[in-house]
Amino acid sequence: DKTVSLRKDLSEMHEWITQAEEEYLERDFEYKTPDELQKAVEELKRAKEEALQKEVKVKLITDSVNNFIAKAPPAAHEALKKELDVLITSYQQLCSRLNGKWKTLEEVWACWRELLSYLDAENKWLNEIERKLKATENVQGGAEEISESLDSLERLMRHPEDNRNQIRELAQTLTDGGIMDELINEKLEKFNTRWEELQQEAVRRQKSLEQSIQSAQETDKTLRLIQESLAAIDKQLAAYTADRVDAAQVPQEAQ
Repeated sequence: DKTVSLRKDLSEMHEWITQAEEEYLERDFEYKTPDELQKAVEELKRAKEEALQKEVKVKLITDSVNNFIAKAPPAAHEALKKELDVLITSYQQLCSRLNGKWKTLEEVWACWRELLSYLDAENKWLNEIERKLKATENVQGGAEEISESLDSLERLMRHPEDNRNQIRELAQTLTDGGIMDELINEKLEKFNTRWEELQQEAVRRQKSLEQSIQSAQETDKTLRLIQESLAAIDKQLAAYTADRVDAAQVPQEAQ
């Protein structure tokens, strides 16, 4: 009987839709690791593609039902037409929901990758600060050399807050959705702790270098005064020598 065959096709398709909904849309997903999230993205993509492939079967069932309805009396096709309408609506909703969930997970995955990218960029900057702090730990030379080291450190510290703000916002977006919250909080705590420690160390080093510059300037000034005094004494002594003046005849400081 054609009606029985059509109802069987409709029933099998309904069962597949129900199973797909339970498997991909009604099941609770937990994403605690990047691997779990990536696997879910790939799984939803396959489910979406599989649902789209079922479009051929839905069309065949639709054509079969419509062909049957066109030849059968009205009393025989009202129920079938209603079942077909329900099937088509359910199928379209399934495709739409699967596609929507896949896109959402794709955006979540992109958000995670973007967070990693910003963390990587900021950690590279922190690595530069660490190297600079080590390089300025025992700066040798006068005020000019120390001033160059201070300028170099201050230029490096003039780093925009944009990346750190992005890290904060991306992490908040993910953890608000319960996505890898433990992992992200751990990464953020580690990053923020390192950031704060290096900032504080950089501020201390700047003050230390400023003090070193001041000390070097005072030393340079003292040396200059000594050199000027020695030059004046040397000139005076040279004059005494030229005039063949005896040491006993000159002031005590000249002697």
